[in-house]
Amino acid sequence: MPAQQKKIIFCIAGVLSLACALGTAAAIGTQRWVTGTILCKTGALLVNASGQELHKFMGHIQYGLFYGERVRQCGLGGRPSRFSFFPDLLKIIPASIHVSVILFCAVLLVFALVGTGFFMLNAFGSPYETLHGPVGLYLWSFISCSCGCLIMILFSSEVKIHHLSEKIANFKEGSFIFKTHSEQFANSFWIILVCSLVHFLNALLIRFAGFEFPFSKSKDSGTTTGAVDLMY
Repeated sequence: MPAQQKKIIFCIAGVLSLACALGTAAAIGTQRWVTGTILCKTGALLVNASGQELHKFMGHIQYGLFYGERVRQCGLGGRPSRFSFFPDLLKIIPASIHVSVILFCAVLLVFALVGTGFFMLNAFGSPYETLHGPVGLYLWSFISCSCGCLIMILFSSEVKIHHLSEKIANFKEGSFIFKTHSEQFANSFWIILVCSLVHFLNALLIRFAGFEFPFSKSKDSGTTTGAVDLMY
């Protein structure tokens, strides 16, 4: 492939990697990871509410990695409140999983920026070490894609398996019991998914530029080696 086309491909990959870094930074700081509705089960049972009456006992919740807000309704209007995971909810959430999600988000952000730098270096400069060449580009893309996948897996398990929304809804609630009526992943979560797909796409762009995958051997090298062995 001509050098000019390779530069264009590396520039595209660099811009995509930078966009992922900015998107990850924005996602980390927002509370739009999960949105849902919570039902005041105690209040609904007290008045035997059903059908349209349940709307009077339906609140809302949304949260991210560091903070969120909830509106609890028990028939007497909404009671909005804000909360933070550190230190308010640290005792009721799976702290190890939650901290791991934050750490992998930080790693994803760092390596997306590193990948951007090396893509631009390969587009406009001359790589002078192996890690600055195609092997390094594959490495940064693979690490970023893997971190994105781990973030989604860990956060999904925290929300679905450990019932994170329900624990948050019942935080410091003595007499009322809240149940999760519905919940869905919001924009910030899907940004991480898109970033993972983009980093995988970058690896394909590197291959499209004419570089072999790491640890792959061409048939010609094997044939040449065999011929040399026969000579001795």
